[in-house]
Amino acid sequence: MAMLSRSRSLLPSRFHFTRFSSSSSFSSSFGPPPSVPSRRVVVTGLGMVTPLGCGVEATWKRLIVGECGVRVITPEDLKMSEFDKETRLHTYEQLTSKVAATVPCGTNSDQFNEEIWLNSKEDRSVSRFVGYALCAANEALRDANWMPTEEEEKEKTGVSIGGGIGSISDILDASKLICEKRVRRLSPFFIPRILINMAAGHVSIKFGFQGPNHAAVTACATGGHAIGDATRMIQFGDADVMVAGGTESSIDALSIAGFCKSRALSTKYNSTPEQASRPFDCGRDGFVIGEGAGVMVLEELKHAEKRGAKIYAEVRGYGTSGDAYHITQPHVNGMGAILAMTRALKQSGLRPNQVDYLNAHATSTPLGDAIEGKAIKSVFLEHATLGALAFSSTKGATGHLLGAAGAVEAIFAVLSIDRRVAPLTLNLIKPDPIFSYRFMPLSASKWMPVRAAMSNSFGFGGTNASLVFSVI
Repeated sequence: MAMLSRSRSLLPSRFHFTRFSSSSSFSSSFGPPPSVPSRRVVVTGLGMVTPLGCGVEATWKRLIVGECGVRVITPEDLKMSEFDKETRLHTYEQLTSKVAATVPCGTNSDQFNEEIWLNSKEDRSVSRFVGYALCAANEALRDANWMPTEEEEKEKTGVSIGGGIGSISDILDASKLICEKRVRRLSPFFIPRILINMAAGHVSIKFGFQGPNHAAVTACATGGHAIGDATRMIQFGDADVMVAGGTESSIDALSIAGFCKSRALSTKYNSTPEQASRPFDCGRDGFVIGEGAGVMVLEELKHAEKRGAKIYAEVRGYGTSGDAYHITQPHVNGMGAILAMTRALKQSGLRPNQVDYLNAHATSTPLGDAIEGKAIKSVFLEHATLGALAFSSTKGATGHLLGAAGAVEAIFAVLSIDRRVAPLTLNLIKPDPIFSYRFMPLSASKWMPVRAAMSNSFGFGGTNASLVFSVI
């Protein structure tokens, strides 16, 4: 009893216990839980680390004018520093795909500074995908002007940042120690460096956020799910502010080799890397692996208005579905994509013809792009076939950022509303036959009023997410 009394005294004064008499009746059923008031969620901050540059402005500027972040990789990009030169070169030669969309690193303002985000002597548990998340989150929070100092504000601020794979390069290095019978040399930071939820954990720790601490892991749909889940946490009252998005750093020997063996990566354009990622184009032959992070600050509308925050857009709808078909391939009828889009639209309260721009998931694979194109036509009907719906896949410029893709592309959808321009599909030279004269992905950026935009994210395992954003 003394222990209970002491623990009560440690709780903040706003927390209290209700004492129940031992004679209370437990035979009657409980009433229903308290009803949840309707809470609208808006976007107040954006942050990005992408192959086009570090920062929202650098990335967006290069995206709109048609620049590309894909390049030829070298043996040094495979993150095999613990292996001898012969092994590194042999591994590189065995890879059928030798292009990737890497984040530019350096000390310029538009480059990812490894000294700041990765080489901290204070914390050696920060792997690259965590560093990308920290950098993007820092930009988003500064953009939102949300750096709370009051405990109650920190308790109502949470983090929802997921990843698709984590740090495979750390796993490869650790396995080498086992093969060499040197497991005693394994770093005590090995586990913290590979856990995907450590991105959210590090952001929470760095900024002192004590609200929900969440990490979605749904392959290439991760970023979309992380933002959608965070939206629901605010709607349900678990938080007033959420830092949400996705991160990935999988340009390493084992990840590239694995995707090569599954025949998912582009192999025809090793000598012309900027042409390799070509969503919706007849010449597409697989995706280009990329890396980076995208983070949004999501906020309850009244909370944002009260503090005078800039509002980019409102999160209107979040739809999810499962293909229930195959571990890597979507069903030819596109039903998983159709269900995610229609559910997002239903939740948004918008009609299909009220969506002005759609950022497609299309990764530059022969099967997936065609199926998504047909699904878009099925959902948007004449709005799409008559050319009123602008749509594109920005992966021609960024490559496929896997677990970060959905978050980065959701930010592109938000920026299309804020900047009044729909970005292009790079390398669209000969469109797939499923497209017609008016039903055609954008091959050039289009300046236009965008009042509502959708972002699609689909992943291995048949997991799908669609987000709808709109003007407030």
